Amino acid sequence: MNSLYDQWDLFSKIMTLLEQHLGNKCEIVLHDLTKEYSSTIVDIRNGHITGRKVGDAGSNLGLEVLRGTVQDGDQFNYITYTRDNKVLRSSSIYFRGDNSKVIGALCVNLDITQSLQYEDYLRQFNQFSPEKTDSRDTGGAVTEIFANSVQELLEYLMGEALAQIGKSVSQMNRDDKLQFIHFLDQKGAFLITRSGDMVCDFLKISKYTLYRYLEITREEHEEK
Repeated sequence: MNSLYDQWDLFSKIMTLLEQHLGNKCEIVLHDLTKEYSSTIVDIRNGHITGRKVGDAGSNLGLEVLRGTVQDGDQFNYITYTRDNKVLRSSSIYFRGDNSKVIGALCVNLDITQSLQYEDYLRQFNQFSPEKTDSRDTGGAVTEIFANSVQELLEYLMGEALAQIGKSVSQMNRDDKLQFIHFLDQKGAFLITRSGDMVCDFLKISKYTLYRYLEITREEHEEK
C-alpha cells in the first residue's frame, strides 16, 4: 500500500465503526500525510470537538513524525487540551507505505471533560481519595495543537521557540537565532509550505541567512 486510497473502503468502514461505537463525544480523524500539510484531513467524524473539518491541517505531532524527529509516532492514551479547554484522551497510529514512508495517520480524541467534572464531584461528595494514581495521570500529558491552518500551527511553534530562548527577537543574537531555527527544524516546521517566508519575517533575516543557519545547525547536531 502506497496510498490510503488503495484501501479507502476499509478505512471508511473503520471510521464509521469507531464513530458509531464511541458516540458523539469522540472525534476520529484520518490524515493523508502525502498531501500538503495544510490540508491533510481527508475524513473526520465529530469534528465539533476540536473545530476541524475535511481539508484542515495536521497537528504538530504529525510534523515531528514526518520530519523524522520521532521515529515511531504511535501513541496511546495520552492527554491533550483544546483551545476551548476541553480535556481529551487521545491515541494516534501512523501508516507506512511499501517503501516504509509515512503515508497517513488515524487519530482518536475522546472528550473526557464532563466525566472528569463528575469524577471531581464524586470525590468531594464521598470525601475519599484512593492512594493509587489519579486516572488523569495514567497517560502523560502531551502538547498537541489542533489547528485549522498551518499558519496557526507555525505561529504556535514559533511562540514555543521564542519561549525556549527567553528573549524578544530584537534581543536575540546569532546563537539565539540558530537555537530558534533548530527548535523549529526538529518540530518539522520547515515541512510546511512557505514556512521559510514566515520565519524570515519573524526573525528579520534574509532567505540566504535562514538556509545558512539551517545548514549550520543540522551539521552541528549530526556531529553529536
